[in-house]
Amino acid sequence: MITISNRVELQENEIEWQFIRSSGAGGQHLNKVSTAAQLIFDIKNSSLPEFYQERLLNKADHRITKSGKIIIKCQASRSQDSNRQTALEQFIALVASVGEVQKKRIPTRATKGSQTRRLDTKKQKGATKAMRQQKTDY
Repeated sequence: MITISNRVELQENEIEWQFIRSSGAGGQHLNKVSTAAQLIFDIKNSSLPEFYQERLLNKADHRITKSGKIIIKCQASRSQDSNRQTALEQFIALVASVGEVQKKRIPTRATKGSQTRRLDTKKQKGATKAMRQQKTDY
């Protein structure tokens, strides 16, 4: 079981793993060993609650495809197990971020004192710059 939050858990068989060769420079070890981990998760055919599915599908993230799949590729380490663990942590963080409901912002206004302090400093800086530009008559 993969725990996303207190109430949400996923079966491990819902996640598909592929191990591929890492890209980039790395020498002989890189060319013969498949250490990069690729996690594939189908949002629509999962046991996630409807709320999570809708929010994931509407989220603007490059790891979520138009067909409704999450694809996370990790090739940071030379170890396949370490890359697998990192990809799983990224997946859990992505799904958990959708479950947090943002607090509604209440617009506030600046106080009268803060407005006068801001204008006073602006006047002071303007006066300093004006003094720099005064030219004397020769």
